[in-house]
Amino acid sequence: MEIKNAKYEISSAKVAQCPDTDVPEYAFIGRSNVGKSSLINMLTRSKGLAKTSQKPGKTLLINHFRINDGSFYIVDLPGYGYAARGKAQREEFRDMIESYILDRHQMTLLFVLIDIRHKPQKIDMEFIDWLGENGVPFAIVFTKADKLGINAGAAKVEEYKKELLKKWEELPPVFVTSSEKGLGRGQILDYIEGINKEIAKCHTGEPTAPIE
Repeated sequence: MEIKNAKYEISSAKVAQCPDTDVPEYAFIGRSNVGKSSLINMLTRSKGLAKTSQKPGKTLLINHFRINDGSFYIVDLPGYGYAARGKAQREEFRDMIESYILDRHQMTLLFVLIDIRHKPQKIDMEFIDWLGENGVPFAIVFTKADKLGINAGAAKVEEYKKELLKKWEELPPVFVTSSEKGLGRGQILDYIEGINKEIAKCHTGEPTAPIE
């Protein structure tokens, strides 16, 4: 799949303020400063579409970007785990994120971003476990692969998989990306396209195949 056009539509403080549509939404989330905005800009090839910042915790709202004339949305969610926020604001962000993930029926898949340079972090593992407990469909996206060599990056991914398999019988889809190099772009977009095609078949009554 190729993204022909991408346009910012709205930033929402509450799920009720999100666009009133019935098209798939693919949301991106991760710890603060994991590279969400950079990844979205890389996927859409729209420099500056999602606002990037060196300061963690820049994304404060649910940001919707309309893709290919509204055939689907990419959604940039606030990062979690930014300790510099006050307790009240962290709880507000948590409620916002959980409400979107659990209550937004258009939310088709959640991409959980993880910085490939780090060992498995407790906050990421707990969040992934929470997704599993709530039956949320998700995939894992390792970011900043250009910061490590190929072998070192592969070792980090395997380390994460090993840690996940301590609790999970089956692993979610995994993608390795670099916003600087464009790595992983085609794989993620093809995966989204496959899901969109299966959703379209459901609407037409055609038999569907499981998404792997």
